[in-house]
Amino acid sequence: MKTQWLGAMLCVVLLGCNTTPSSTSQTQLLTEGIRYCEATLPYNGKLLVGSFGSSELNPLNQEGKGYILEFSDTTSRVLIPADGTLSAPKGLLVKDQCLFIADVGKMVVYNLQDTASAPQVIPFPQGERFVNDMALHGNTLYVTVTNTGSLYSLDVTHPTRLDTTALTPYVTIPGANGIVISGDTMYVASYPPDGNTTSDHTLYYIENISTPVVQPLIDRPGQYDGLALSPDGTRLYFTNWVNGEVGYCELATRKVTLLDPQLQIQGPARLSTDGETLYIPDLVQSQVVAIPLP
Repeated sequence: MKTQWLGAMLCVVLLGCNTTPSSTSQTQLLTEGIRYCEATLPYNGKLLVGSFGSSELNPLNQEGKGYILEFSDTTSRVLIPADGTLSAPKGLLVKDQCLFIADVGKMVVYNLQDTASAPQVIPFPQGERFVNDMALHGNTLYVTVTNTGSLYSLDVTHPTRLDTTALTPYVTIPGANGIVISGDTMYVASYPPDGNTTSDHTLYYIENISTPVVQPLIDRPGQYDGLALSPDGTRLYFTNWVNGEVGYCELATRKVTLLDPQLQIQGPARLSTDGETLYIPDLVQSQVVAIPLP
């Protein structure tokens, strides 16, 4: 699996595209303390960044060297140190002062009011290794698993007292990766875990979470990773490992526009936004690219 996934991440697939790149300016790089970052999360005026800390780039490593950084501008401090619990932290989400982290075969939950205490660990069923991203709908957390395409739900009404055995299968989407929710609509990015991009690997949506029907949002195959919504909910930002793309889909028209961040991003992963800035982790180059939100 390790060899397959590394090959998938580093492969370059040339796909036709009739979109016109949109140029951005004032690009900023965040690098301090980062070693292989897959996810970002704006929180309390700062930026949280997950870092593998591993000896090599392997998103399924189990070295236990993962940690979480907190950036103020371009300066970082360690918020969650490498305590042997995290190996390859991916999706990040905060609910009621609890930090949920997707990791290899599990989710880990730290109480941000007492980060020195032992975290809660929610193990996933056997074979569900690439636990990847999370999104919240009310008090229900939805979690993607890329290697199987599974989505799970979990009641997080009381995040400090979770039932760690209560994961419930929700739906299956090929290569389910990044996930965001707007109102009652869910959007999911698809990434081929074996590196072989097909027509199944695109952006999907579920119009009504309570009655899930999975539909493709666009007809544009790729290796989609992160998703984020514009503040007004009209644009769906995405990253795509094919050609290192960062772009957005106008949800009203489904038109895709590519952005030009003014430098090459080799591994665009779990992007996020604070409403003013788009934060794009470059997993391969151990940096976060920050650009003004288009």
